[in-house]
Amino acid sequence: MRVANVSGRLAADTGSGFADVAKASDGRFGPSPQAVYDDWEAFSDWAHSASVQGNDMPDPALLGPPVPEPRQVFAVALNYPEHAAEGGFTPPDTPLIFTKYPTCLAGAHAEVELPTPMVDWEVELVAVIGKPGAHVAEVDAWGHVAGVTVGQDLSARDVQRRGPAPQFSLGKSFPGFGPIGPWVVTTDEFGPRDVQLECVLNGETVQSEMSAEMIFSVPQLIAYISAITPLLPGDLLFTGTPSGVGARRDPPRFLRDADELTSRIEGVGEIFQTFHDNEKGQAA
Repeated sequence: MRVANVSGRLAADTGSGFADVAKASDGRFGPSPQAVYDDWEAFSDWAHSASVQGNDMPDPALLGPPVPEPRQVFAVALNYPEHAAEGGFTPPDTPLIFTKYPTCLAGAHAEVELPTPMVDWEVELVAVIGKPGAHVAEVDAWGHVAGVTVGQDLSARDVQRRGPAPQFSLGKSFPGFGPIGPWVVTTDEFGPRDVQLECVLNGETVQSEMSAEMIFSVPQLIAYISAITPLLPGDLLFTGTPSGVGARRDPPRFLRDADELTSRIEGVGEIFQTFHDNEKGQAA
């Protein structure tokens, strides 16, 4: 099943096209794309048993972030060996976790303002939590996942590196710096499998790697995080990016006005962003 945010309303595709969930369920489930995760088990049971007749693929421009208002957004640094190596780091022994603030989220086709001259790309597989949990065992972790989506952890490297120590969260949370979509693919279709992540800038492939190369898998990350802080329905987990980011190129390459960025994950879908300069001259 694919679950989407179409013009701010919850839509689901169980195989015959996207249907407006509130209408198809006669009001049993509301129109909020976020609220459904608080009732995920009941929704999932209904969606897979109901004969929901949907429409054709929605206009990509109408697809908002499929999880628009998560309470928590976690992200992982250095979770692919080659990405760690390109930055001169050894693979970490434990997950390196930071946060992105929910106001940075955007939909599948977003126009993003460049607030500084050092904005970088990072394609990522994003897991969506469907069942709350604390101290979740690794073996049980996939049971707490509603599905996965495509994400970009856009990063202003100059802001990220300000001060005597890195400050990841603010540099990764400008408006539009967390595009996700085009929809959530539920775990019964996606499952725990090896898929290709790819990022394409102006037609050039800049990142391409298989998810199996992650240092810490989705279940390992969920077990680690939930041992410290409870996971809530609708939380997002950006699971890390492969090698090929702009800051580690020679010379470094950052996003510029009119650049076009496509991020895709095999079996999930793709998202697309265009970029424009900050009208204030990138003074952040």
